Amino acid sequence: MRAVRFEGDGKIALREVERPSPGPFDLLIRVEACGICGTDRHIVKGEFGASPPVTLGHEFSGIVESVGSGVTRFRVGERITADPNHGCGLCAPCREGKVNLCENLQPLGVRRDGGFADYALVPEAQAHALPLSIPPLHGAFCEPLACCIHGVDLAGLKTGASVIVLGGGVIGMLVVQLARLAGATRVVMATRQADKRALAQSIGATATVDPSGDDFLRRLIGESGLFPGGADAVFECAGVPETVTQMLKLTKRGGTAVLLGVLPPEARVAIEPLGLLLREVRLQASFLNPFTHARAAELIASGTVKVEPLISRTITLEEASDAIRQPAPRGEIRTLVVP
Repeated sequence: MRAVRFEGDGKIALREVERPSPGPFDLLIRVEACGICGTDRHIVKGEFGASPPVTLGHEFSGIVESVGSGVTRFRVGERITADPNHGCGLCAPCREGKVNLCENLQPLGVRRDGGFADYALVPEAQAHALPLSIPPLHGAFCEPLACCIHGVDLAGLKTGASVIVLGGGVIGMLVVQLARLAGATRVVMATRQADKRALAQSIGATATVDPSGDDFLRRLIGESGLFPGGADAVFECAGVPETVTQMLKLTKRGGTAVLLGVLPPEARVAIEPLGLLLREVRLQASFLNPFTHARAAELIASGTVKVEPLISRTITLEEASDAIRQPAPRGEIRTLVVP
């Protein structure tokens, strides 16, 4: 079968590899779609740890082709979405229920073979059912949606809350929708690209702003701004130092700033600790998807969260290596690899 392999030192290529056989508690699935995440690009650039040689791709779903002898929850022909983040269950974080912080985490598509391939193995415990009635490409959004659910949970949004979302990629677009579902009445998306601002408003943002210009903060939190004094929650979804700095300034007294974007390891951000202290701003990092993947699958299956408008393009496995190696093209929300 074909698989997109990360081989270390920035090398990524399509290879012919042996089709895997399921162990006793594994599912072999025929991959229907796998999303290209920023993390995939970070891995190839050496900015995020992986275990080469490994098949990349951690946002995927597909049809069950065969099952191991011990599998009881799934049958051949069913559609599943894979939660790629497989904890050991033995370390202190796992025993405390913090599986996303597992000391021995073995994510599919990072340290174990993932979904940029014709077929992939998924442990039964990491599989969640999706109906055959939904569009096949939609299952690839379950993993990023699950990560966003965790971030929104950590923000503790209450009915009537005000929210600012920084960044117009797939994470920002999903957070906009989740914030509205959580009861936020005002959700503003900040992104430079006009087409992304239009898309955000079509899926639930109550307003959008272009963050360009020196008056950006004033337009949002000034006396005559959209949120005088700041918003209840601000989500950083762009993964750049500038927006990390901005989110702390945009959060109101007693509010929460949630870091969802992935920055390179060398990135540094200057903060004003006294200002955070006097305003009692909570800086909350959000990592992965502990026990939220099933909820994401339900939202995708029901159509409650809109993902069709977030598909920028579909490409083949033959095109995937170049697409991952290169920076995301302007305007991209999510590119899906369809074997």
